[in-house]
Amino acid sequence: MAPIASLDEMMKTSTPEDRKKGMDDWTAWAGKHKDIITDMGNPIGKNMRVTKSGAAAVRNEVCGYSMLSADSHEEAAAIFADCPHFGLKGAYVEVMECMSM
Repeated sequence: MAPIASLDEMMKTSTPEDRKKGMDDWTAWAGKHKDIITDMGNPIGKNMRVTKSGAAAVRNEVCGYSMLSADSHEEAAAIFADCPHFGLKGAYVEVMECMSM
């Protein structure tokens, strides 16, 4: 996740070379953690918020997702300590447990 202003700035000022380097950094990070990443995920695009009143376009700080398998919530969080996402000003990662039924 990252502040909307940081995402806007990146989209406005980044070059194709910057975007390629960013993806190369993600690929390298994913390779380092390939044994526990179950779904590398993707960037996330436009959002729609649906309520009983209807649907509307909204913006939030979610940039993308990845899924991994770890022995604990803390172990999962530690994996992201060196992720390339922190190259965005104000970026952060939220680690959420996906509970199976």
